[in-house]
Amino acid sequence: MPDQRRVTRRLGLRALFAAALTAPLSGAAAISTSSASSLPMRARVRSAPIRGRRGPRLQVMTFNLRFASTKEPNSWSDRRPVMRELLRRARPHVVGTQEGLYEQLRDIESDLGAHYDWIGTGREGGSRDESTAIYYDNRRLAPVEHYTYWLSDTPETIASNTWGAAFPRVVTWIRFRDLADGGREFYVCNTHFDHASQYARERSADLLTQRIAALRYPLPVVVTGDFNVAAHKNTVYDRMLSTGLVDAWDAAAERGAPYATFHGYQGLKPDGDRIDWILTTAGVTVHRAMIDTFSAHGQYPSDHLPVRAWLSLA
Repeated sequence: MPDQRRVTRRLGLRALFAAALTAPLSGAAAISTSSASSLPMRARVRSAPIRGRRGPRLQVMTFNLRFASTKEPNSWSDRRPVMRELLRRARPHVVGTQEGLYEQLRDIESDLGAHYDWIGTGREGGSRDESTAIYYDNRRLAPVEHYTYWLSDTPETIASNTWGAAFPRVVTWIRFRDLADGGREFYVCNTHFDHASQYARERSADLLTQRIAALRYPLPVVVTGDFNVAAHKNTVYDRMLSTGLVDAWDAAAERGAPYATFHGYQGLKPDGDRIDWILTTAGVTVHRAMIDTFSAHGQYPSDHLPVRAWLSLA
């Protein structure tokens, strides 16, 4: 398995795809995308983060990209220039994405430029299926380790789906070192819950929060995702917040106008449901949150709107 000190762009997908071709599609050895010690339940002793001060602001985005398609209207070729402009305007430090296909993710990498890398793994265990890839600004953030597991009763089994979801679903997490804040470390966990099964979503929420609790305390955790249920209106949301996670939208000192984060290319929906969330562990300060409504000549970059938050981790 690759040395965690040599994490590079697309390493997660490349490592997993290579393993899928050369090893049985099961077990942590086949799917680990960093060192053997990166499994969620194993911890190495590390110094605790510095407390009692507020670090530089970190801009986080969650964005369901809508998978690349040639179907009109809203084909990827039409949407890509608008996506490029939105991301270049926003310049987030880290973006948790959902639904991206490999070539689409490569397109976005090219459009973002040399200062961004990404790590992601296809939900079916290959390079042709949707991913929960995480992009990051490599001038600000350096990945220390990363991991992908499946939302099922057998999370370390590639493409496993035991809860009746329409598709296998995954969580990808990265432990980052913040280069602008003295090497402070934190986690980003990115996911996409199932759209069809409430039972699968509830079980996914339980597994995700259990795994978050097993990460290296007391490092801050930021969760990004498309959860396919409305904030404040579903037990999935309630379960996740009952564990101590905080909704960055509600916690923000300043908020933009509220819109439904899924619009289906049918126009903006003021005061609609937020199904795309940024959550944090307690102690993270949320300065600002907004739903980005950028479009160009009537074309939206996706059928979802990205959610953005400006955070201080301590």
